[in-house]
Amino acid sequence: MGSVTDFLLELRSEEIPARMQVKAKEDLARLFNDALAKAGLAAVSVETIATPRRLALIATGLPMATEAVSEETKGPKLGAPPQAMEGFLRKTGLTQDQLIERDGVYFAVVEKAGRQTADVLAEAIPAIIRAFPWPKSQRWGAASASTESLRWVRPLQDIVALLGDDVVPCEIDGIYSGAETMGHRFHHSGTIHIANAADYAAKLRDAHVLVHFSERCRIIRDGANAAAEAAGLNLVEDEGLVIENAGLTEWPVPMLGRFDPGFLAVPQEVIQLTARVNQKYFVCHDKAGKLANAFVCTANIDAHDNGAAIVAGNEKVLAARLSDAKFFWEQDLKVALDDQAKKLAQITFHEKLGSVADKVDRVANLARWLVEEGIVKGASADDAERAARLCKADLVTGMVGEFPELQGIMGGYYARAQGESDAVADAIRDHYKPVGQGDDVPTAPVTVAVSLADKLDTLAQFFAAGMPPTGSKDPFALRRAAIGFLSLLLQNDLRCSLKGMLVATGAGASFAILEEFLIDRLKVQQREAGVRHDLIDAVFSLGGEDDLVRLLARVKALQAYISTAEGANLLAAYKRAANILKGSDPVSPVLDTARDALMADPADIALLGALDIAEPQAKKALEAEQFEDAMAALATLRAPIDRFFEEVMVNDEDAAKRAFRLGLLARFRDAVSQVADFSKIEG
Repeated sequence: MGSVTDFLLELRSEEIPARMQVKAKEDLARLFNDALAKAGLAAVSVETIATPRRLALIATGLPMATEAVSEETKGPKLGAPPQAMEGFLRKTGLTQDQLIERDGVYFAVVEKAGRQTADVLAEAIPAIIRAFPWPKSQRWGAASASTESLRWVRPLQDIVALLGDDVVPCEIDGIYSGAETMGHRFHHSGTIHIANAADYAAKLRDAHVLVHFSERCRIIRDGANAAAEAAGLNLVEDEGLVIENAGLTEWPVPMLGRFDPGFLAVPQEVIQLTARVNQKYFVCHDKAGKLANAFVCTANIDAHDNGAAIVAGNEKVLAARLSDAKFFWEQDLKVALDDQAKKLAQITFHEKLGSVADKVDRVANLARWLVEEGIVKGASADDAERAARLCKADLVTGMVGEFPELQGIMGGYYARAQGESDAVADAIRDHYKPVGQGDDVPTAPVTVAVSLADKLDTLAQFFAAGMPPTGSKDPFALRRAAIGFLSLLLQNDLRCSLKGMLVATGAGASFAILEEFLIDRLKVQQREAGVRHDLIDAVFSLGGEDDLVRLLARVKALQAYISTAEGANLLAAYKRAANILKGSDPVSPVLDTARDALMADPADIALLGALDIAEPQAKKALEAEQFEDAMAALATLRAPIDRFFEEVMVNDEDAAKRAFRLGLLARFRDAVSQVADFSKIEG
């Protein structure tokens, strides 16, 4: 292949939105590697780089040229119709005497000379730029009058393309490749000459541009913590903000600012969201863990005054934002939640399912029912209904209108401020939880009742209206609601009939479909938690059981037992017994006289005696929900069943003995099947 070298491509433009940079790096690597592969080339490594003003790529170990290759195309067989041969010759551009005949088949062999890598790259760069899949892009300048003109995320200004020390010449829409780029917008003027890929990062660092995203993240993370510590505070860590600020800066400089402590009368979630969402600021806690009147912003410049003017400007902007938030807070406090709730009749929940007020009424009735039925214990039915009737009232407040992320949270604050009990206020605050996997699952009884009722109503109503999730489409987040519903049931050990709960929603005939959906979600959830799918199926396939807590306890006990050598051997014995019993019609051994008359083998006697003890013990343990004890009872069958298989011939020539022994195996199979359908278990 010859010598190898490195390649640098930099596409410099106006600011690239931070949210697009990670995907852009992935797309650049993919498009570049695809272009190389088509030409028969491959780099040793490909690194992509993104800053607000540039998207770049460094490929190491690129060969200087492609190898000559021989391409072979299979053609028609000897004696094929003339039309087939004519079509093949037209396709290949060869004459028949240029074809090679092998094993009665014609082949066209074309030798392709190697190409210079620089030529491959010169073609690939404009193609990559034109094919780049930005989520949003634009045209600019005079050329933008044509729909054929170049599109890029923001106006593209320069292309650096260096293979080794040489420029790869290419052009797109009047932008020619070269070796010059620009440094930091404010800290560097004039162009920077890049010699090759190896000096790219160092040259830009000298011009106040840190090309590596991870380095910018580290500077922001460490600098923000240091700024807070210098003020005697603790930074509220937020990796999402670190990533976003790293995408907004080429030379990040974290700085601490202050705001009027009077704003701390506003709930801390409001202050943090205002700072984070609107301004990309971190917030701080004091040493007591309370929100402090301080924030950390990330500048994109080393200021001559140590950032005093920058901090002052950011303080002014944040003060205006917090003033708006304080206004919403104070105005919302003037209206009772009961009055806010009345406005919910004007908000449509779904065109087929009525208003939000209609939903609230259903949830309130369900929450009371859950408490009165004893499904949720330790709660007041009145508190559960009260919390449910107020839980959506904050949707019409000014604050939630400004920050929808605060729904529920603001309702909790308003409820507490107007004198509602902590149980009611907490239930309003937390009733949306859990929102997806990993979220906290409420345990406070009133909160559990309202959260469970809210999710159950959503599921029941959409299924009743014929709008379940389909394939990958789930516009009403019903899978998420199902996971939340199941998490509440299982983590709070709520004992109930799933069917009974679904009937209580008034969902009608759709409850059977919804029940199947929920059980399917439970299987998915448990598989993700490390529970074997075959064991779930083995327990669930028994049927007649819809207490999910009890079902899952049985599954976990089964998994613990099957993972032991004893359990694995019992499973093997079950499968052997089941295979022998296929197609047979065994007679169950019941009478002692039959035992005495038909056999004298000690292995038969041992197994029958063990079954007489283990069967009732396992049954009693299952009825008492002592699943480990049921497994222990079945475990006593392992030695006698092993002995049985070793010492006796099941299919004895004596028909009576054969029937007796088949009956023993049937009893063994049925005893084990009390716990689960072992035929569903793998292994």
